[in-house]
Amino acid sequence: MDEETDSPEDPRREFAEECRSARELHDPKALTQEDLARLVRTSRSTISRVENCQGAIPPEIPPRLDEVFGTDGKFKRLHEEAVASSFPTLYRRRMAMERAAVAIREWSPTLVPGLFHTADYARCLYKGGFPRASAKETSAFVNDRLARKAVFDGDMPPDVRLVLCESVLYRRFCPPDVMRRQLKALLDAGERPTVRVQVLPLDAPGHLFSDWPVSLITSPNHTVSVCVENFRTAGIVDDPDYVRTALRTYDELTGDALSARESAHLIAEQMEKLT
Repeated sequence: MDEETDSPEDPRREFAEECRSARELHDPKALTQEDLARLVRTSRSTISRVENCQGAIPPEIPPRLDEVFGTDGKFKRLHEEAVASSFPTLYRRRMAMERAAVAIREWSPTLVPGLFHTADYARCLYKGGFPRASAKETSAFVNDRLARKAVFDGDMPPDVRLVLCESVLYRRFCPPDVMRRQLKALLDAGERPTVRVQVLPLDAPGHLFSDWPVSLITSPNHTVSVCVENFRTAGIVDDPDYVRTALRTYDELTGDALSARESAHLIAEQMEKLT
């Protein structure tokens, strides 16, 4: 068993124990791992790995377990906690805030933000930064990254606003087919009623956020925190004056950006050029 699962309070271990318990106590009769695998549309070996804390939990499994066992989101919550615990302490508060948010405003000058990643895009990004990473490490990163997208699928998903620098559409660190699928994922996300995607043109005026990605996360009590990330660092700023400045800057960005419809058209154009 992995070292991270030695604590009985570890959410990954709790997920495994709850899965095994729900399976064995299932009414009217206990389920075998093969029975459960069939119900959640996966393999027996996957259920075995989940129950033995071997590797990451496939992100499609928790909601299916909740459906089979009628557990009202328990497995989804434990999975989110397990994913958050796999990140350095520096990022965990941000992850918790993201899961509870009523609104998320994202700005990125360089890359598609993690909330919108496809598996292939995330994999190329990770391998570019960590070329010596093993297949297991890369797979764990991709699974953790995709698990963050669960915020879109809850009963009350947050309002998400994304502004991308136009240069993000043209960056070629991954193969054209991977980038094409990533751009398609952006278009699909923008069709959600709670998501708005805008592109900031290359000739837009300079602004406070020009050099780094920024997230503004609104909590259920409507306070806003500003999250800034850089190389292996992350900062969360709650100071009211800074937050007001950040909100004003974001409003300026959305005002200078193309409309959602114009942005979608530009993204689709770039997709067609990728061969």
